[in-house]
Amino acid sequence: MSLKIILTGATGMVGEGVLLECLENDQVSEVLSISRKPYSISHPKFSELLVSDFLQIDTYRENLTGFDACFYCAGVSSVGMNEADYTHITQTTTLHFAKILAELNPEMVFDFVTGALTDSSEQGRSMWARVKGKTENELMKLPFRGQYNFRPGIMTPAPGQKNVKGIYRPLIAMLSFFMPKKTLSLNDVGKAMIKTVTQGYSKQVLEISDIQQLGR
Repeated sequence: MSLKIILTGATGMVGEGVLLECLENDQVSEVLSISRKPYSISHPKFSELLVSDFLQIDTYRENLTGFDACFYCAGVSSVGMNEADYTHITQTTTLHFAKILAELNPEMVFDFVTGALTDSSEQGRSMWARVKGKTENELMKLPFRGQYNFRPGIMTPAPGQKNVKGIYRPLIAMLSFFMPKKTLSLNDVGKAMIKTVTQGYSKQVLEISDIQQLGR
């Protein structure tokens, strides 16, 4: 199998980890990184499309056809953000991006990284969890061949990662030691995403245990 993957978020920790797993995986032949900022790497599988505003992604339609999957790892922390701004980035922008891809590549698999404790009811007290839950629910309505929502917990970096803030490394190491059942390596996340394309999964919402099962 020779998979062509669109990936967002390569300049963040999650996206970079998934990217590195894709580049090492024999089933992946091409990765197109779509990002606002360049990612510094030279690899025969890697190409890049810089887009300053994902709401303008429809102007790049000629670059977006013929892909098997999109691994949507872009996102921001909700810390210090109001609900309107967080919704604009997390929900509005993601859904616009996904709708364009669904139109161009209906046989595509679209994987979206949310987070543990995302609120599918959209009614909880946590703002970020409501917005993520609403985004998941709307994505599941789109006419992709497959659409999966990843809810990872603690994630340890993949070998060679650059986009991990130094202050987080000892914290991640400590949390993963004390909570191994809530911990995933970003290699596992990347492998699980690839398997959603090659073999699918029985659930559209993947909790930590699902990602562990699929990625190992």
